[in-house]
Order: sequence, then structure tokens, then C-alpha cells
Amino acid sequence: MPHVPHTLDADAVRTWSSLAVTALGRARADIDAINVYPVADGDTGTNLLMTAESGARAVAAAFTAPGDGAAAPSLAESARAYAYGALIGARGNSGTILAQLLRGMAEVLDGPPGRPGEQLARALGRAAGSAYEAVAHPVEGTMLTVAAAAARAAATAAGSATEAAAGTPTEGGSETAAGAAPADVARAAYDAARTALDLTTGQLDVLGRAGVVDAGGCGLVAVLGALWQALSGQEPAPEPAPAHPAPVTGEQPAAAAGPCADEGRGGPAYEVVYLLEADDPAVAGLRARLDALGDSLVVVGGDRLWNVHVHVDDPGAAVEAGVEAGRPHRIRITHFGDERLRTRGERVQRAVVAVVPGEGLAGLCGEAGATTVLARPGEPPTPADLLDAVHRAHAREVVLLPNDAELRTIAAGAAEQARAEGVRVALIPTRSAVQGLAALAVHDPDGSFDEDVVAMTAAAGATRYGELAVAEARSFTSAGICQAGDVLGLIDGDIAVIGAELAGTAEAVLARMLGSGGELVTLVLGPEVPDALADRLQAYVRERHLAVDTVTYRGGRYSAPLLIGVE
Repeated sequence: MPHVPHTLDADAVRTWSSLAVTALGRARADIDAINVYPVADGDTGTNLLMTAESGARAVAAAFTAPGDGAAAPSLAESARAYAYGALIGARGNSGTILAQLLRGMAEVLDGPPGRPGEQLARALGRAAGSAYEAVAHPVEGTMLTVAAAAARAAATAAGSATEAAAGTPTEGGSETAAGAAPADVARAAYDAARTALDLTTGQLDVLGRAGVVDAGGCGLVAVLGALWQALSGQEPAPEPAPAHPAPVTGEQPAAAAGPCADEGRGGPAYEVVYLLEADDPAVAGLRARLDALGDSLVVVGGDRLWNVHVHVDDPGAAVEAGVEAGRPHRIRITHFGDERLRTRGERVQRAVVAVVPGEGLAGLCGEAGATTVLARPGEPPTPADLLDAVHRAHAREVVLLPNDAELRTIAAGAAEQARAEGVRVALIPTRSAVQGLAALAVHDPDGSFDEDVVAMTAAAGATRYGELAVAEARSFTSAGICQAGDVLGLIDGDIAVIGAELAGTAEAVLARMLGSGGELVTLVLGPEVPDALADRLQAYVRERHLAVDTVTYRGGRYSAPLLIGVE
């Protein structure tokens, strides 16, 4: 459908952001299907779409007048809103890079106004340059390559190739630059991106073996096509559906580690993503530390707000590095599991999504095959966070474990949205992480959905749960009056014991929980709790309940001092 053409202004950014969502929505399934790189997890199209949606929402909010007579946003303000929205909503490697591309453009569009065509060319040049800077180990044949080709073509169309390619302000200008229309510059960038995309198959071995183009680059072509459409009023011709990957047998050779490196089947097991509030010097140190921990490192942002993406084997260490650099939040940890071996575009039959209160538990649940959502104290996940996890699970059937009584309503909302998208979802009302672990222990992905849900629900329901916490203030409880600093022992959500120290209170809680019987005790230790406490509690159970086994795990940062499960 034709659209009204725009000059390079705030309305153009608003139209572009909306058209980009439409274009990526049409292409999402095809892009997911060709996603073999850097990790073959079939979610690049989804990640790009969710990133673009977040950016478009921010632009729309900028146009929502706070009151009568409020001025519409400027070009600079709308571009900053687009970049900010993409930054806070960036998903995956490709979405993170897209957010940085938009940020690079916003930096130029926020500068002194110039000839519109030349300004757009410089914006695209800065976008490509900043994306390369954000990636720890750039590899050609990726969306970076497509972005660079688009920037060069835009610079040529604007008549200032040198300045635009460097992403620096143009001194003076030329007659050609003066006459370049933004729509012509955008068309040149779009055409060059399409050509560059076709060439990626021969630039990267993993793409050549699969016989596909780069998935991230395919998404970027859609975004640039939307930019041209917004500025010209003309709709791009439909892109032919990309060829699906050819079956690949045997082990894949590994390339140099990096955010766009071919990780084959031996790459890191986890994807860790979080927003980080930190100063520039701290982020420089964080980059070095995360680069040593894993690969696929992309750190984008600025002005004390960053989006961090890395693939690692130790997700706790990656989050810990963020804690030392600043304040990480909206932390997402994904276990790749068997995704590396799946044919692109194929959904697994069933997956489990679990909310967990610590990185150690995230790793434990990830090893059991669950897609996890990390919950921090005072920062519960939103329905959008849980829906995002359902998308990452990439399954036809999903079992959702909220692992917190207060998250049941939020989880129910996410489940309804997922069902509306055609995913079969069962919500098991687990009220503690130990109930979630019990459910995961009996999970049978190969059995029938109904039987699996019944077995997991029964296992969770048969698990009593306890928790130790420290009182923050004097208050009245069901166990009496507690003072600030007292250790509180909760059983099934109610305070049952008030003690002066951790070990004695834990033993009192165990005594009550085991008073009604049990076969297995699960202990989840918080980050500051010494291993000696676990040894003491194991000995306590052994001496008093000979037939009861005990297993111990580390919950990691953000977990309670002690979680107890009795089955």
C-alpha cells in the first residue's frame, strides 16, 4: 500500500519505526528459519521484531502529547526515542546490534542540521561504524557487513563518501550533496544492502555449508526497506523467501571466537543478556572481563545505560561482572541446550519456562532443559518478560513454572498471550523454586503433554517448601514479635520460627518440615552462606532421619539465604 512520502523529520522516524515492525513481522518466520549463525537457535527474526517493536513503542510515546499545546517531538528527539526504545528492548545478538545501529544514527540526527540527504548518509555511516565498535570481534558476512555496504552506498549517493564512511560531520559539501534527496539516499542504502546480503553466503563458511544468507543481515534489509518506504512513499517489492538451510552432517569446524563467530556445536552453553547502569570506564573493564569469559560479546548504549549480550559457560560469572561494573537488571539467561542441533525453523515439541531467584538456579534449571527468567528482589518479571521466554523456548507446548505465589497472576497473563499466538501452555502454580526443581525432576518431554503436566504438578504439590530470611524491621508475625536482624524461618509461605542465627533456625525449620515425613531434602544455599552450613544440615538430617536423602545446590546472587524443599 502506498504511503505519504516524508522529508527527513520526526514524522519520518515515526513512520519508519511502524513500517519496520510490519516488515519484520512479515519476514520473521523466514528469518528464524535461516538462523544458523552465530548460534543456530532459530530466533533471529523474533529477536529483531521484538527489538523493533520496543523502539516503535518509544517513538509512539514521544508523540503522545502530555497536554494541550504540547510541541511535537523534533527529529533529534524522535531518533533518540527510537534508539532508546530499541536499547531497552533489544533481544539477542541481532537485536542488540540493531539497537546500536539506531543509536549511531541518532547521534548524527541529534547534531547540527545539514542538507537532509547528506545528514542521512552520515547517520548511516555512523550507525555502521558504531556497530563495529560495539562488537568485540567483528566477522564479515554478517549484518555488520550489510550495514557497512549500505553506509557506503548512501555516502556515494549523497556525494560525500569519505565523510559518511567515517561517520564524521562533513565540512562544506558539494553540489551533488546539496541535491541529494533523503529518499534517494535511503534507496541507495537499501539496494546496496540487498546486494551485500546475497554475498554473505560466500563470506562465511557456516552460511555456505547451509546454503543461506545471514539472518541478521536479512532483517536489516527489511528495516532499510522500511526506511526507504517512509521517505519515498513507495512500497518495496516483496523479497523472495530465503532458501532454508541444507542439512549439515558431521561436526562443524569452529571459527575464531567472537560475537559473530561460528560456534559450531562446541560453543558456550548460555546466552546472558542484561541492561546495565554504569559509567564508561567501568564498562570498558566489563568488556575485557566478559571477552575473557566467553564470546558473542556485544555491549551497546551510552549515557550510563548499556545493553550487554554475551555467550558463556558460566552465567553467574557474567552477571557478577555486571554487578561489579554497575547495576544490572532485566537479566535473561538462556541455555542453548539442543538448539544447536535443531534444523532451522523447527519448533521443539515441548519446553519448560521457569522463573528463578538466582543465577545458580538458572544454570541448574537450564541444564535440566528449562528456559529461565531471572527474578531479582523487588523486581519481579513482567508478563512481557515471561512471554519473551516462551518465544525463546521456541516450542509448540510450554509448561510455565512461576515459582512464586505472587507471580501467578503475571504468569497467567503471559500464558494467555502465548495461547493467543498458538502455543499450548500449561501453568503449574509452583510457589517456590524448590517446587519448580521437583517438577523439573519428573519432566518427560517425550511423553504426552497432559500426562507430563499432571506428573509435574503432583511432584510440585508434594514438595513442602521452606525459606530463611532476615528481618529488616521489628514487626508482629504469626510466630511472635521479631526484631530487625532476626532470622525468620518460613514454612509454606508462613513464618514459623524466629531465631538468632542461621544454622539453629534452619535446623528448627527442618525439624518441623520433616515431622510429617519425607524422603528427600533439597537445600539451596544463598551467595553468602558458607558450605559448612550445608554440611551441618546434612549431618542433622542423617542423624535423625536415616531414610531421608539430602541434595545441596548453590542458588547464586539474588537467591534467599536458604531454600528448603522436602519431598
